[in-house]
Amino acid sequence: MLIKENPCLLAKYNWLACFIRNNMNKTVLAFYKFLHLQNPQKEKEKLVSFLKDNATVGTIILSNEGINGMCSLDKDKAEKVKGFLRQNFRLKEPEFKENLANSNVFKKLSVKVKKEIVTLGLPEIDPSAIVGTLVEPEDWDVFISKKEVVTIDTRNDFEVNLGTFEGSVNPKTTSFHEFSRWWKDKSEVLKNKKIAMFCTGGIRCEKATSFLKAEGVEEVYHLKGGILNYFDKVGNLTTSKWKGDCFVFDQRVTVNTHLEPGDYELCHACRSPLRLTDKNHEHYEKGISCHKCFGTKTDKKISSLRERKKQIELLKDRRSKNE
Repeated sequence: MLIKENPCLLAKYNWLACFIRNNMNKTVLAFYKFLHLQNPQKEKEKLVSFLKDNATVGTIILSNEGINGMCSLDKDKAEKVKGFLRQNFRLKEPEFKENLANSNVFKKLSVKVKKEIVTLGLPEIDPSAIVGTLVEPEDWDVFISKKEVVTIDTRNDFEVNLGTFEGSVNPKTTSFHEFSRWWKDKSEVLKNKKIAMFCTGGIRCEKATSFLKAEGVEEVYHLKGGILNYFDKVGNLTTSKWKGDCFVFDQRVTVNTHLEPGDYELCHACRSPLRLTDKNHEHYEKGISCHKCFGTKTDKKISSLRERKKQIELLKDRRSKNE
C-alpha cells in the first residue's frame, strides 16, 4: 500500500520528515554570479571578514568576472549572509541553491582570487554579456526528450560516471578547461543542432553556452540552477530522466535526488569517489590507495601518505583521551 493511501502511515511519514528538518541546524548555500568586479582582492578582504564574523565555512572564488562559491553555516545566519551577498555581488534570491545538513560540510573557509571563477581558459568569453536560454527544472525532462535536442553534460568524466541525465553526451573531459577543445572537434556535427547543457550548480554550463554563442551556435539552452536546483524542484518525480548521484565539492562527496548525502567517500590518495563496497577491494587501503590509484604512486608518495595517516590517527587518539 502506498503511504499516501494510508492516513496513519502518511501522518507518521510527515512527522518523521518534520523531525528530520527541525534537527538540520546547518544551511548549505551554493551560488555564483557573472559580473564585472573592479577589485576582487578588496572584495575578498571584506567577504572574509564578514564570513568569519558569521562562522561561515566553505570555498569561494572571486575574479574580475564575478563570484562562485559554496558554504555552510548556522541556519539562523543564512539570511544575513545572503543579504551581504545580494548587496555586494548583486546576487538575487533565485540564484541561491539552498539545502539543510546536520553539520558543516566544509572544514574551513577558503576565499581565493583567480583569473576566472570557473576555468575555461578563454578570457574573451563574457557570460555577463551573452549566454544561452534558461530552461526551468520543471520543463527540463520534456525539453531534453525532444529528438532535435542534443543534451551535453559539461562536468568532468568522473562526475558523469556517478550520475547523469539519461541520453546525455559525455565529453569525457578531466577538467572544464578541456571543453572548448572537445567542442571544436565535434562542432561540425553539432553546430546546427539544438544544444542543451547542464552541470552541478549552473556555472559551467552557463559559461559553456556563452562560448557556444561566440562560436555561432544559434539555439543553446542550459538548466537553470543546475542539477542541484533540479533535485530541489523535481528530482523525486518518477518521470525524472536523472540516473545516479551527483558529485558535490564538499565533505558529502555526492548527494541523491533528495539532496541527502550519497553512499560515497573520497580516496585520500587520489580524491576519487568510492562506493562503500569499493572499500572491500584488495587494493583499498584507507588513506593510502584504492583500486583506481593502486600502483600509480611513488614510494616517496606512499611513505608521505602513511605518515599523514599516522598523524591523523594520533590526533584523533589525543582528542578522544581529552574528552
